[in-house]
Amino acid sequence: MSPSRQRPFHGIRVLDLTHVLAGPFCAYQLALLGADVVKIEPPQMPDTARGRGPDDALNAVGLGINYLVQGSNKRSLALDLASEEGRAILLDLVDGTDVLVENYRAGALEALGLGAQALCARNPRLIHCSITGFARGHEREAVNAYDNVIQAASGVMARTTGRSGEPVKSGASFIDYATGYAAAFAISAALFQRQASGKGQVIDCAMFDTALTLMAPEAAAALYEGPVQPRPKEAGLGTYETADGLLMLGAFNARQNRRLWEALDRPDFAALDGWPALWGAAQAMREALVPIMLTRSASEWEDYLHAIGIPAERVRTLDEAARLPHLRERGFYHALDAALTGAAPVTVPLAPFTYAAAGPAIDRPPPRLGEHSAEILAGIGRSPAEVEALRAQGVIA
Repeated sequence: MSPSRQRPFHGIRVLDLTHVLAGPFCAYQLALLGADVVKIEPPQMPDTARGRGPDDALNAVGLGINYLVQGSNKRSLALDLASEEGRAILLDLVDGTDVLVENYRAGALEALGLGAQALCARNPRLIHCSITGFARGHEREAVNAYDNVIQAASGVMARTTGRSGEPVKSGASFIDYATGYAAAFAISAALFQRQASGKGQVIDCAMFDTALTLMAPEAAAALYEGPVQPRPKEAGLGTYETADGLLMLGAFNARQNRRLWEALDRPDFAALDGWPALWGAAQAMREALVPIMLTRSASEWEDYLHAIGIPAERVRTLDEAARLPHLRERGFYHALDAALTGAAPVTVPLAPFTYAAAGPAIDRPPPRLGEHSAEILAGIGRSPAEVEALRAQGVIA
């Protein structure tokens, strides 16, 4: 590949000291765009994502689907940071590293002499990113967090209710993924900043803050102390029963509302102008839509509404959505070779964006635990004999 066609992070070295989802997903974004990402895991306690997924055989060998979807393009070093030798190896790796991403509990790496301050003092160009539950530097910093508890703590669940009215967790770990994207964006900006300053950066990316950012209008409204008028549920935004399933209607703006009611031959609603009038008629419009939506199937309504420029989609299962033809047509998926004899190949999402050239791509499969330990240690001057001695001591695997 010519230099002009190299991916954006070609030549960038990343140490990935993360586990489960948000952190590994962040490092995966950098790897897709060309960074050399070294995933570092304790030999006796690897990333728990390795053992999670629908296939028990893959889980048993540390290649669970939850790991495979965010492990490609990385190299694996199984390293015991609790040992003196392991810490010395990490420090040597930091010398030639551009980015370090970690999501250890607060204080854990500092206790080992491997906190952000120590590492950035050793390598002033290092961009150090901590992915945390509630951010550092306050009374909640030591509270452990996963996506589900952040959904509960942040108000996301309180605003997401089932038919019974009880708060429910989203079926997707979207806060983890959004946090991973936010961290990857912050790292990208810090790399750009370093080009001018020559200095690294320390980043703290919090899941709780990400959740509130995803609800920015709602959070701002909750904090607002001025006059607040109650708003009814808009008729053009919601699910309706059709002849054979649910349809989500997305007539968000006034023009779309007008087109909708003109098409449905309701000039009285089409003539309403301005949001106060539309909100005032919301209940009447919803009552009118209920029987109308029952006259066609969800697919028929999709075709009809798309033709007049109204966003609307039937409520699909994930199995249906993942198989929509346009995803494969645009190269959204990458098929990994079978990770285990007798197992089926695993197809993983690549990225939600494309480049005209040198964009996100998978070059190597997700590594087994410690698959590249010897190779990585050789890169920092450890001899084959030293590597074997470290392996015998359990420092590496």
